[in-house]
Amino acid sequence: MSFQLSDEQRAIREAVRDFGANEIRPVAREHDEEKKYPEDLIEQAAEYDLIAPGIEEEYGGAGMDLLSSVLVTEELWRADPGIGSAIGSRGFGTSMIGKFGDDWMKEEWLPKVAAGEIATCSCISEPAHGSNVAGIETSAEKDGDEWVIDGNKTWITNGTVADLAVVMAKTDPGAGHRGMSAFLVPTDVEGFEPTKIDNKLGIRASDLAEIMLDDVRIPEGNVIGEVDQGFYQLMNFFADGRTSVAAQAVGAAQAAVDESIDYAGEREQGGQVIGEYQAIQHKIAEMATNVEAARSLTYRAASHVENGDEQEAAKFASMAKLFASERSVEVADEGIQVHGGAGYVTDPPAERLYRDARITKIYEGTSEIQKNIISDQLL
Repeated sequence: MSFQLSDEQRAIREAVRDFGANEIRPVAREHDEEKKYPEDLIEQAAEYDLIAPGIEEEYGGAGMDLLSSVLVTEELWRADPGIGSAIGSRGFGTSMIGKFGDDWMKEEWLPKVAAGEIATCSCISEPAHGSNVAGIETSAEKDGDEWVIDGNKTWITNGTVADLAVVMAKTDPGAGHRGMSAFLVPTDVEGFEPTKIDNKLGIRASDLAEIMLDDVRIPEGNVIGEVDQGFYQLMNFFADGRTSVAAQAVGAAQAAVDESIDYAGEREQGGQVIGEYQAIQHKIAEMATNVEAARSLTYRAASHVENGDEQEAAKFASMAKLFASERSVEVADEGIQVHGGAGYVTDPPAERLYRDARITKIYEGTSEIQKNIISDQLL
């Protein structure tokens, strides 16, 4: 199946690529080494419509379809996965607000996100519950005209920089996945306590935190969608999220190919540049082929998600996430091999890309979980 980008999509890709080359790449190493959140780039990214590009135009967003958003993600990660993650995750949780939130939620918060004025986070994972979303233990109990939320969330992207959180909690603890609800929680409320996680292997420019929710009180009107329907609402975005991670993996892998090609054309050994040796040529050929295959599968997944076929979307999104993430780590590893000893130190980006690519095999459902999903669709 061939995917022909529209003129508008090609323009989006080129604009993000230029932004990445001119603004992100020159500061990527600095942000990685200092574990620094790229606050200085957020305003510029917003001007390019790169902050939560799926937010509808009526709320100040770009209103991009999933394939266009995938192009944005891919190019941001191609420029640098850490900064790309920070920019690309700036609006985590806004899809839930946009699809199921009340009008006042959309009108109050979405324009601020799209403009880069605030960040959001999505609080789902817990210390004992990652891939098993239905097993979360954070609870929300009704007390008069308020909800009281208690629990512990972890691996929360934007946890210490977010102004607003979408928190998943059990409103009927005995009902399993049928008793989960989504809540809109401003992060400045009493009892919302984030703690930064800064000892990550990769994507160090992206913020990560553990969050304690201790007697957090919010108005009863802050339920997003319907009470006890949070899990079913969340299911609407699984395929989108996995397709986006596939795009991240493609971007990181393409960067590894780019760096390897550049290095092979500069590094001399035995009286010639190493790119003239067949062994190196074959490595780069295989790397590029794997990236292109992952890209095609990712674009196909985006197409199925957009077409609304839930079974095909679930299958292809998991296939894309599985294949792209696994190949991304392999390609980044080969990139280090092309660089030789230079790839094992921090001077070129090769080792950073290897560290950054590794996360794509874990979040939004591990590779093992994706295999379960794919087999469920086939058998």
